[in-house]
Amino acid sequence: MTLTKRVSKHFDDSAAVKIQSKPVLAEPIARAAQAMVDCLMHDGKILACGNGGSAADSQHFAAELINRFEVERPGLPAIALTTDSSVLTSIANDYDYKQIFSKQVRALGMEGDVLIAISTSGNSPNVVEAITAAHERGMVVVALTGCEGGQMAAMLRGNDFNLCVPAKRTARVQEVHLLILHCLCDVIDHVLLGGE
Repeated sequence: MTLTKRVSKHFDDSAAVKIQSKPVLAEPIARAAQAMVDCLMHDGKILACGNGGSAADSQHFAAELINRFEVERPGLPAIALTTDSSVLTSIANDYDYKQIFSKQVRALGMEGDVLIAISTSGNSPNVVEAITAAHERGMVVVALTGCEGGQMAAMLRGNDFNLCVPAKRTARVQEVHLLILHCLCDVIDHVLLGGE
């Protein structure tokens, strides 16, 4: 296989996973976005967490809400729990790495807030702990996972959302996660700003 064909296969595989995901995820994404709008309309905030590429996705999403997505609007309250190195390292050092997000959720999360919990496997221990903390605080959880959702899928409650990409390969799952986050931003803006 030539290098060009190898690269082309990535495009084909990515497109195929996105097409397979559409009938599975479109409706749950729309419902999750509406839950986020409801949260924001009641003076709530959105917290987001994940590791590695999922940490970057958390930060990307928070930036889109605080600054703007595609249209001008006031900033919306969102916090990526992945960004404060002093908080992260103090929790990891004094307690356990598994608690780096859950301690922040317990400190910052309030009833009615939303936690976006991102893990391609659905098994990241610190994200699992964050979901437990969010439930203790009366928060809604929007889980972005892959494979079959892992431990996270089993933890979700009736008012939570399981946005599980029907793929096993990490790169493909992450590509769809980014699309999901952009869809959430678009629907939030559409509903809040009264778009067509």
